[in-house]
Amino acid sequence: MALDLDTDGIHQLLQDGVRDKVYPGAVWAVGNSLGTTAAGTAGVLDPERPSELIQHDTVFDIASLTKILAVWSTIGCLVEDGKLQLDKQLGDFWPEVYGHSLSQVTARHLLTHTAGVPLRANLKNLYGTDPQGIRGGALRETAHRPPGEAVEYTDRAALILGYLAENLSGQSLDTLATHRVWLPLGMSQTRFGPLPTGTVRRCAPTELDDVTATHLKGTAHDFSARLLGGVCGIAGAFSVLDDLATFLRYLLAPSRSVEAPGFGPAWIKESLRIQTGELSPARGLFWHPAPGTAPETEDIWVHYGFTGTGIWISPGKDRWAALLTNKLYYTRDREPLTHVRNAFRSLAFA
Repeated sequence: MALDLDTDGIHQLLQDGVRDKVYPGAVWAVGNSLGTTAAGTAGVLDPERPSELIQHDTVFDIASLTKILAVWSTIGCLVEDGKLQLDKQLGDFWPEVYGHSLSQVTARHLLTHTAGVPLRANLKNLYGTDPQGIRGGALRETAHRPPGEAVEYTDRAALILGYLAENLSGQSLDTLATHRVWLPLGMSQTRFGPLPTGTVRRCAPTELDDVTATHLKGTAHDFSARLLGGVCGIAGAFSVLDDLATFLRYLLAPSRSVEAPGFGPAWIKESLRIQTGELSPARGLFWHPAPGTAPETEDIWVHYGFTGTGIWISPGKDRWAALLTNKLYYTRDREPLTHVRNAFRSLAFA
């Protein structure tokens, strides 16, 4: 099960990131379809408590990895249940969007970020603070371009798909993800926030909250998630390294799982291929080719989270990797972490 992996190089890379204040701490793992083959930690949980090192079981605000763990996975369940056809226009079966721009959009458009919906969430300013008002506003919003015309990453795609999953299943997104995906896989430490007090102690702090003058901890950093009570398709989930390893290992070998979630090999295979034709940047279904790689030959797919998280998967190489940091503790500047992520991916998939 051993991989030819430069663990010393990964350790040095991540320690350098701590030294350079890219993030206070990081946890990482690399593995294959049989399990985790290497893992490690670097740095501290909270710079205000420098003697408290970050741990393998540190809980992270995974931010946009919610889009994969909660939305992509549950949409896959609904597709494989036969409740959702990816290329059917939403207006043909979803009364809430009939007569509005979204009626011409398909789930595939949303999953490839080609739906033409507005690029910024901006929920409070546009729709207020009532969750139902936000839902109605987001589903009735005018498109800014026709679907299928361009690839433009937007949080709204996941927000809308989360609402669609709730509509088709009759369950809230957190209930659906928990019972169709997380619990069947044994991901017992993955959940939407806010987190209970006992768990908050193990949680990596993120950005300084202007209201409380303390760093957010156990409460989602993402403003849209907080506005919607902690649960939405955009962000809001928390997880630990072992749970992400379990999830990624399943994607490589779904047939080996004793307790399978509601999606399987067909959904995984469909998602990890280019869906956007000649449009750029290339996209699968929510996953995208890792920067600096050639999707036709290297087959390395990734999704990131704004708080400093990332997961990679390569069926062709039978390898996965996860890197969790709380880089938002220091800054929103993306460039330093981008360098670390790309270097980590190079080492993990060498």
